[in-house]
Amino acid sequence: MNERIHVAAAALHDPQGRVLIAKRPERVHQGGRWEFPGGKLEPGETPAAALARELKEELGIRVLTSRPLIRVHHNYGDRRVSLDVHRVSGYAGDPCGREGQPIAWVHPDAMDPTAFPAADRPIILALRLPDRYLITGEDPRDPDRFMDRLDRTLARGIRLVQLRAHDLSDDDYAGLAQGAFRLCVRHGARLLLNRDPYLVRDLPCHGLHLTGWRLAALARRPLDDRRLVGASCHTAQDLAHAAHLGLDYALLSPVRATRSHPDARPLGWTRFAALVEGAGLPVYALGGLGPGDLDVAFVHGAQGIAAIRGFWGHRG
Repeated sequence: MNERIHVAAAALHDPQGRVLIAKRPERVHQGGRWEFPGGKLEPGETPAAALARELKEELGIRVLTSRPLIRVHHNYGDRRVSLDVHRVSGYAGDPCGREGQPIAWVHPDAMDPTAFPAADRPIILALRLPDRYLITGEDPRDPDRFMDRLDRTLARGIRLVQLRAHDLSDDDYAGLAQGAFRLCVRHGARLLLNRDPYLVRDLPCHGLHLTGWRLAALARRPLDDRRLVGASCHTAQDLAHAAHLGLDYALLSPVRATRSHPDARPLGWTRFAALVEGAGLPVYALGGLGPGDLDVAFVHGAQGIAAIRGFWGHRG
């Protein structure tokens, strides 16, 4: 028997950035593990309706504001589950375990993925990542101007940065990375280096971003899970390889036509959503996008938006 189960689950946030988790009863499948509250959809029920019903029954709260976070499919062998997970940022009531289940408020960075069902682990990855991802743009050969623009961009709330400067020598890139790392730490942001993985090991950073060709050449994850690793993807095969390597996220592009890659055929949102559906890890939408596209990106399954021009600070 390989039962199919469709579940709506919530990532319920408090003002301190913690997320509510609940412990599953010992007698049920995956019993004794922590999970994100929610439950099975009833016939004809939408994920949003199921989530509102389940949170009222389980926690005694009423959902006020929520948005899609990630959709996960997982095969346990005896059953296949599909999880529609929503980030709940507004609710009425004081959450409590109305069915006797233990609950706890935990920051995503403090969550131990091994204490959760395997299907929940991509949710933890998604919770640890912001919804905006900056890829640095012009001026890498002028460090002072580059750092000024990065400083102003970080001041506007960007918390994940990929240092992209392919034309720089390794020595110049290393110098730029050191300055960028100091700025990111000052602003509470994380810096990812887009360079050879062996160089990254010796540089201050919070992780690594892989180009498409580096991703294709790898047979295993290049860094341990204490640092983030993501990759540029364009196809379902790319996304599957990224998930197989245990990467933390992917950039999927181009969603729209871009000046930097005018000959690349845009995916469009429908194709983007179809590819993300089976990805198994958080995916950022990239290509001709900016902050105004966040809501449509969420609806189509994205973790958020990645951009160069859309986020990179203006001169001035």
